[in-house]
Amino acid sequence: MLTSYLKIALRNLWKNKTHTAINVLGLAIGMGCCLLIVLYVVDELNYDRQWANGERIYRMALERRYPDRVSRYAIIPHSYAESVRREIPEVEAAVRLLSFGGPNAPALVKLNGQVHEERNVLVADSTFFRVFQLPLVAGQPDRVLSRPNTVVLTEATARRLFGSANPIGKTLEVVQGPTLEVTGVCANPPANIHFTFSMLASTLGLPFLQQTNHISFSAYTYLLLKSDRADGAGSPESVQTKLPAVVEKYAAGEVERNFGMSYKAYTQAGNGYFYFLQPLRDIHLDSHLEAELQPNGSRTLVYLFSVIAVFVLLIAGINFMNLATARSAERAKEVGIRKTMGSTKVQLAFQFLAESVLLSLGALVLAVVLVLGLLPGFNELAGKQLSVAFLTEWYSVPLMLTIAVLIGLLAGSYPAGVLAAFDPIRVLKGRFSNTRSGHGLRNGLVVFQFSISIILIISTIVVFRQLDFVQNKELGFEKEAVLTIRGAGFLERSTEAFKQEVSRLAGVESVGGTSSTPGNEGFFGTTFRKSGDRETVTGRGMVVDDQYLQTLRMAMVAGRPFNRNYNDSLSVILNEEAVRVLGLTNPVGQRIISPDNLAQRDGAEVAYTVVGVVKDFHFFSLHQKIAPLFILHDRWFGRVNNQFVVRTTADKREAVVAGIQALWKRYLLEQPFHYTFLADDWGDLYKTEQVSQRVFGLFSLLAIFIACLGLLGLAIYVIQQRTKEIGVRKVLGASIGSIVLLLSKDFLKLVLVALLIASPVAWYAMHTWLQDFQYRIDLAWWMFVVAGGLAVLIAFLTVSYQSIKAARMDPV
Repeated sequence: MLTSYLKIALRNLWKNKTHTAINVLGLAIGMGCCLLIVLYVVDELNYDRQWANGERIYRMALERRYPDRVSRYAIIPHSYAESVRREIPEVEAAVRLLSFGGPNAPALVKLNGQVHEERNVLVADSTFFRVFQLPLVAGQPDRVLSRPNTVVLTEATARRLFGSANPIGKTLEVVQGPTLEVTGVCANPPANIHFTFSMLASTLGLPFLQQTNHISFSAYTYLLLKSDRADGAGSPESVQTKLPAVVEKYAAGEVERNFGMSYKAYTQAGNGYFYFLQPLRDIHLDSHLEAELQPNGSRTLVYLFSVIAVFVLLIAGINFMNLATARSAERAKEVGIRKTMGSTKVQLAFQFLAESVLLSLGALVLAVVLVLGLLPGFNELAGKQLSVAFLTEWYSVPLMLTIAVLIGLLAGSYPAGVLAAFDPIRVLKGRFSNTRSGHGLRNGLVVFQFSISIILIISTIVVFRQLDFVQNKELGFEKEAVLTIRGAGFLERSTEAFKQEVSRLAGVESVGGTSSTPGNEGFFGTTFRKSGDRETVTGRGMVVDDQYLQTLRMAMVAGRPFNRNYNDSLSVILNEEAVRVLGLTNPVGQRIISPDNLAQRDGAEVAYTVVGVVKDFHFFSLHQKIAPLFILHDRWFGRVNNQFVVRTTADKREAVVAGIQALWKRYLLEQPFHYTFLADDWGDLYKTEQVSQRVFGLFSLLAIFIACLGLLGLAIYVIQQRTKEIGVRKVLGASIGSIVLLLSKDFLKLVLVALLIASPVAWYAMHTWLQDFQYRIDLAWWMFVVAGGLAVLIAFLTVSYQSIKAARMDPV
């Protein structure tokens, strides 16, 4: 019996090649999209799941409250690790991490006279391997970082630096830093954790960590909580409630010394430090604080992609249901004869479900082939390193087969029920016709398909427009044709001579030195108050030379920029936001006080004179509001700059890069030359949005393509059913255009209904997404019109080909 069902199913599928191909291709694309998104979502959801005791690890983060705003930081004062461990019994251990050597400013390590770049160096306490139980290949977990100037290498780093030799006991010389002894080798950290490293150096012996500090932010601090509860989990709520008392106990004295007021008065003025715990496994998707160790993902994006996967699969399944129910009239006589010969409803339903499952299994095979072929491109698109290793797991093939069978059963259940319920007497007498309810269902499914497609089109348009807005918005500086040179601090006393030589290169318009450039985390936190006031303002700070503002073409709204003809060592330039929050009416010439001791004058407060006000410019992404900015002159800091910005003429960028590289090798033979273009750096701030943009665009196209496959199949079927009608109309004088319009208008009406349904849903979804930006576009009516117009045009083109083909047939 089963063999008979399979033979008949295969015969029917082969007989109707066009409909079979449309269904298989549509389902395969739907399944392939679903598989790709599942790989992405599983990877995102599994961040930091590999750590033993991961459910007991929490990061201590800070919400810094100011009188007029709130900032949230991933870094906190370094002394809290020990203070919290000592004061709160629920804390079993604590570890601090400090970042040293990022992607744009790698640490330089010398070994056997050769300089190596290390882009992911972390400094960690000796408790690191107690909190994060990463296996050690060599060394004891509690000893490898227990002495100053020691370092643990990952296996990959050890092989890269030492080959097959044993690195234990060998030394590495950090350029402009200490010599480190290798005391351990650990396993390579997992790929999907919220931080990564190639080396772990010891915090012991670092001078600034020896000084007690409970108010200035510097360290990432992780707590391992005890498993006192019956379920084995920690007690974060208990720790959270005890943190305010610890903060007041340890920070009050430092607040009074630094700000000249009691802790109570300080908090009553609107200031405060609210510390909170972040579960380790939630950091990647839920934490979007200032100074994150590396860019995090987005839970919203994960949910969004999951919904897209379901929608694309639904569209593919709807295609199958639509085409199967539409073809029900063709198979009515088959059902009538089968019932007359004694077939039961169950047997008939089983027959049609067998066809559906066979089709779904064929689509699964094609989907896997598509995933294997498309995965490298998808990885590049999404910025991931996903693999199909799951296919080698014992459970993967049974799981995918089960899912394919379920999809086949679900997609084929309604058509099978409809076909099995036909009345054989009416069918065999020729009185059968498709029911009105069947037409209504098909129309509803088409509307649903195109509603999803239009939502995706509108979302894609909005994401593209917002990204275009943030990348082309007036930023307060000109980022085009600006070269950024990293690691300039190594020049030390040669800084000025190097800048002068660079400025003389052909194609160089100007050169500026700075501690930071817009778009990176080099803007340090600093506090100022107006002379005569006790109220302080905490904002961001940067150090620049005489040419920096002019090189980036920033506009002065009052006063002057720094100038070599003046003694600007104790001068400061404010942005407009700093003027506003300080409450300065005529800022130029006024004195403001720095309790942060930026000028390093034996701990005394330093008074700076405001010499200018620069127009507000965006130095972080447009996700964040412009903060108060205090710009200091590099004269007091030895005229040493961490970075240079070089404005070039557009036609000589490559020549300028080559010229600067030659100068760099002359001044700094051992240090590698690193440069980027400021416009590229700014674009990198929106990597998550760029992924959204690309993925939305891709899956919108695929959703439209699958929906159009279904529409094409329906159009073919409808035209076949109306062949005689078309012939009669042509004989009576109907034109090709009128016939095309007749055959197309019913489908186009459905697309217009889909637009009316999709528009409010898309508006709500995109309005919510845009709230993540402090500076954003407005949702305009034309976006919805364009999306609807595209959907109508695509639907018309899909249907019109078959309509024109039918209208041009010989009526005879």
